Amino acid sequence: MPNLRLADLTAEIEANVRRALLEDVGSGDITAQLIPAERLAKATIITRDAATIAGTAWVDAVFRQLDPRVAVHWQVRDGERVSPNQALFHLEGPARSLLTGERSALNFLQMLSGVATHARYYADLVADTSVRLLDTRKTLPGLRLAQKYAVTCGGCHNHRIGLYDAFLIKENHIAACGGIAQAISAAHKIAPGKPVEIEVESLDELKEALAAGADIIMLDELSLDDMREAVRLNAGKAKLEASGGINESTLRPIAETGVDYISIGAMTKDVKAVDLSMRLSL
Repeated sequence: MPNLRLADLTAEIEANVRRALLEDVGSGDITAQLIPAERLAKATIITRDAATIAGTAWVDAVFRQLDPRVAVHWQVRDGERVSPNQALFHLEGPARSLLTGERSALNFLQMLSGVATHARYYADLVADTSVRLLDTRKTLPGLRLAQKYAVTCGGCHNHRIGLYDAFLIKENHIAACGGIAQAISAAHKIAPGKPVEIEVESLDELKEALAAGADIIMLDELSLDDMREAVRLNAGKAKLEASGGINESTLRPIAETGVDYISIGAMTKDVKAVDLSMRLSL
């Protein structure tokens, strides 16, 4: 699948931010009303962690929707690595608006940077191999496109976006269709031109999938020896994707088998937010 581009996400970003502000601000920030409306302020946002940045456009949208008078001055870009205590951006504008928007803006930036940082960690482990690391559909509900964009900021790649843009035929689908060949044949008839990927659990099933014309074959928890044999048997006919039980200790050995892709649900599912802090000056 092609990677998501920021230019394709304009409407999504605006919608994400509208929901976040409605959730957090609701009918109005009563605490911010303690501050005189005319008071102006500046703020600096720093990271307390080493990280790879993602989510700058979501921060911009928070303050644009909340109060266009707020100026956002970025010191970093998406995809950039940063060090602890580094300044990420500065804000100028009404003090009330800076404080009201702080949490929503930082929530987006800390979570998406957490995804990008996790993805970068995995990408670095296999940087000298030819494998592509893919995300999955194990994402936060309502924030899939945002998280998948963050994966690309970390140097990894997008798998299918949802259930509509590619087939991924798994064990239960195969059983319901009556077999591997029948499932692949039906997929080609239902949506000609859509990529057809099928999960296999043995080398015999791999041979069936190749004979039936699968575009991508997911090797589900095969041994390293079987993966190497799968690469030999495949001989470039289809793309091979390793999946299941992938972690930092198994990633590189799997990449060295010669598979084309490795999918890692943990990139978007097991994410630690980056620790950010905003310092206000009046």
